Amino acid sequence: MISGMLRQWLSLLVCVLAVILLKSEGASVGITYLQDAVAKGAVCLDGSPPAYHFDKGSGAGVDNWIVHMEGGGWCEDVPTCLSRKNTDLGSSKQMVKQFGFSGLLSGQQKSNPDFYNWNRIKVRYCDGSSFTGDAVDRANNLFFKGNSIWEFIIADLLAKGMRNAKNAILSGCSAGGLASILHCDRFRALLPASTKVKCISDAGFFLHAQDVSGGKHIEEFYGKVARLHGSVKNLPASCTSRMGARPELCFFPQYVVQTMQTPIFFVNSAYDSWQIKNILAPSAADKSKEWKSCKLDLKKCTETQLKIIQDFRTQFLSALNRAGVINSPSKGMFIDSCYAHCQVGKQIQWSSDSSPVVSNMKIAKAVGDWYYERSPIKKLDCPYPCNPTCPKVDSDS
Repeated sequence: MISGMLRQWLSLLVCVLAVILLKSEGASVGITYLQDAVAKGAVCLDGSPPAYHFDKGSGAGVDNWIVHMEGGGWCEDVPTCLSRKNTDLGSSKQMVKQFGFSGLLSGQQKSNPDFYNWNRIKVRYCDGSSFTGDAVDRANNLFFKGNSIWEFIIADLLAKGMRNAKNAILSGCSAGGLASILHCDRFRALLPASTKVKCISDAGFFLHAQDVSGGKHIEEFYGKVARLHGSVKNLPASCTSRMGARPELCFFPQYVVQTMQTPIFFVNSAYDSWQIKNILAPSAADKSKEWKSCKLDLKKCTETQLKIIQDFRTQFLSALNRAGVINSPSKGMFIDSCYAHCQVGKQIQWSSDSSPVVSNMKIAKAVGDWYYERSPIKKLDCPYPCNPTCPKVDSDS
């Protein structure tokens, strides 16, 4: 009897704590399904309609818009796309109906002072191509229509008032962060010339690099994604026109950003946990699993492994520099040394007492100062493990 009552009390406590957390993070926002998109072929992998969560702006922010694209990796062949098809990364039927907005999307003035009252949209990700695909596999009943989804959603938001925007941001995390780079100039072109338009890529600057075995795992992977989804024709022409017989390499931001016209801000770790696990030391290149413990916790890396990781950071910073990020006045960056992946959507990393700090500044302040041009922002952290403000566990785990 006592144990039963204890369980009830514990369940109630968990519910109360969940409500408190939700309130601290931001209000729960309902889902919007775009049923009309189905007739246009703008559908998820399983043929279901695309979706987003929309928290309307208020007061001085009523004419300002943030369109934030969800991340979630990619599918590079039929088996991996079929495995996504019946999850929330391949079907809107599987998506949660309510989503708590936090970080860049928070509606709380204290935690998000520069953007809390904007129109804030989280675009759900269900195509597996960073919103670039344009193909159909009838034999397997798979729809690779990421680009059509992106175009339909943007058109829908324009009709709902974004065409009158004074300020607009296209942002995203991980695969969505890559999408914010690939679609940035197109987003700018769809809005009035009078609109101030900028983009934000969170953990989206994926590096074209060799893995620890000397192989080209990530190059081959992105090539498969581009071919399966029919993505090449939807990659920025300013990049593909320069890549000769290898236009699929324009999946890598270091080649796209060089010719971008729209201002963009990069929030990234120089030790991005997803990239170290999947670009530098993917399982396919680590058959003996020598990197298994290191990838889970950098403190468990050997001296040799740490040197390889530091070299990866050097390559990452060099790619940023060659892309013009470090010296361009229209581009900004917050590059920390935390073992993390995706940081703007989580309050604890965006602007809390526990947020990472680089040069006495947190991510929220850096992004706000850059967008409103209060000061140029080029924040570059010292090498790992110098920053004591980094979370103790990587944000990708």
